[in-house]
Amino acid sequence: MSDTTIEDEATPRRGYAKGRAKREEILQAAIVAFGEVGYHGASLREIAARVGISHPGLLHHFPTKAALLEAVLEHRDAVDFADFDTDVAQGRTMFEALVRLVQRNGLRRPVVEVFSGLAAEATSTDHPAHEYFARRYADTVERVRGELARHADEGRLREGVDPAVAARTVVALMDGLQVQWLYSLERPRAERIDMAADLRAYLDLIVVDPAP
Repeated sequence: MSDTTIEDEATPRRGYAKGRAKREEILQAAIVAFGEVGYHGASLREIAARVGISHPGLLHHFPTKAALLEAVLEHRDAVDFADFDTDVAQGRTMFEALVRLVQRNGLRRPVVEVFSGLAAEATSTDHPAHEYFARRYADTVERVRGELARHADEGRLREGVDPAVAARTVVALMDGLQVQWLYSLERPRAERIDMAADLRAYLDLIVVDPAP
């Protein structure tokens, strides 16, 4: 095989890697922009400028703002679910994995900002992320409910705790803590919300561990 052939084969791979890197850069810029001004307030031209490319250059990767929003949400889920599944695979319980997820979110302010802002925006049925959030909340609540029901069957749920009610409460608590945590960042470090500690404290009120 000639050197020319080797170079020709390597060029597409380099171009693909460069394209993926630029796509990731756009996603990170969009996360910050959506977190700062919301979906409707963010401009594709402004996001392109942050990345140092032209508006048509951004459209090459994401043809519409809705497509970019979808990619941002998918990116966040991919990161969260990968870490969560790794924790479970290593032998941690679902609730331990949830607490660790919240701990990691405490190191990712832009991601928390964009999720909290979009979740509030998307209650409007004409928002492009409305179906995503409606489905995500339903799936998350059901997953937590199923785990709590399993704990109840094993005698590991405290008396009087309804798995369905507790599941909605856990999900609401996680989202509410994120909003309070964002506001608390203006305070001295010692006065800031500890999301993971508060979630763990609530779980201790409803879950009995270890199993008898």
